[in-house]
Amino acid sequence: MKKIFFMGVMGMFLLGSCSSNSGHSHEGHHHDHEGHNHATEEHAHSHEEHSHEHEGHNHEGHNHATEAHNHDAHAGHNHEAEAHNHDAHAGHDHDHVHAHGVNPDEIMLAPAKAKAAGVVSEVIQPKPFRQIIKASGEVQAAQGNESIVVANVSGIVSFQRSVTEGMQVGKGASLMSISASKLQDGDPAERARIAYEAAKVDFERASRLVESQIVSQKEFVAIKEKYENAKLAYEALAKNQTKHGVSVTSPMGGYIKNLLVKEGDYVSVGQPLATVTQNNRLFLRADVSERYYKYLNGITSANFKTPYDNQVYELEALNGKLLSYGKSAGAGSFYVPVTFSFDNKGDIIPGSFVEIFLLSKQMEDAIVLPVEALTEEQGLYFIYIQNCEESYKKQEVKLGASNGKEVQILSGVHPGDKVVVKGAYHVKLASASNALPAHSHEH
Repeated sequence: MKKIFFMGVMGMFLLGSCSSNSGHSHEGHHHDHEGHNHATEEHAHSHEEHSHEHEGHNHEGHNHATEAHNHDAHAGHNHEAEAHNHDAHAGHDHDHVHAHGVNPDEIMLAPAKAKAAGVVSEVIQPKPFRQIIKASGEVQAAQGNESIVVANVSGIVSFQRSVTEGMQVGKGASLMSISASKLQDGDPAERARIAYEAAKVDFERASRLVESQIVSQKEFVAIKEKYENAKLAYEALAKNQTKHGVSVTSPMGGYIKNLLVKEGDYVSVGQPLATVTQNNRLFLRADVSERYYKYLNGITSANFKTPYDNQVYELEALNGKLLSYGKSAGAGSFYVPVTFSFDNKGDIIPGSFVEIFLLSKQMEDAIVLPVEALTEEQGLYFIYIQNCEESYKKQEVKLGASNGKEVQILSGVHPGDKVVVKGAYHVKLASASNALPAHSHEH
């Protein structure tokens, strides 16, 4: 009977060992545990029968085997449960990272905040666009609409009223007076009067004597010439003679462009005193780099931007037309001149230097964006594409030609993209303020 009892104990150890090597899944553990219980029940039943037949068995050895079996079974169960929990927790972490990860290229901006900031998006479609050539140049007064006022006598300048640059004047209006009454040579108008009266007396006397041949015909012609010259000189001064001296008048109606003298200056005959312009027709002269020379024959119009009001003017809206373009660069210059004329319908100042955009051949299908849709970072240009109602994406673009208001996009934007055309700077600020890092667990 001792042999049978020993075989039963060994069977219990084998069952405990199998239970400790069970799989990591709950289902496998459950089945092994049931098998262990079943074997324990059979062993208990055999033990009961053995007790009835042999009351003198070794209880101490049986208890020791049972304790060893329970310890191995419990250890196997705990090991399996720990492995299961670890695998389940690792799977949870993996799913959690995917659920809370944020796309670093995505910019979130609530529709209400976008509207308040003035953000406007438009679907981009190809459209006609003119190629441009950027240049600098000058607005000039048109020929025939500007006149220089010069001194008609020598003397001292005096103003009888306030004369300033930009003031409007009429034709024949007095601008200033010139007097030499206090100079050594005296008043030229008075001297002209004296010379004229003396020449007149000589001429009248010679006219009577030439008939009796007391004065030869040759002498008479010389006396007559002297008289007529004195008459012209005197009449030229007499009509503008005032008590302040000889008045200098404007030859045309317009505006004082330049005032070249001041009160008390001494001037000589023919010296420029002022410039008067009608300012209704202007020239636009563009200085174009030689590398664009082959494109000049395709230029039809231009836009230009003034430095004093930063406004862009279109020649087509100002009745502008191309007059000419140079066939070669000037001496010592690397620029070819291109000249337009246009009506001065705005507050355009002749003589001002401007930024010019020459309009050349037209492209039929070009991707074009307003200049305000662009943001610049370290020499690179970016736009913002709206993916959905509150999601935007930052996109780098390559720029082409510009007409001052719009710019051609060579790459980075496709037809049908919804692009922010106003308020791009506010979207840029949102990209820096609402970016969130990805969330994950670390073990």
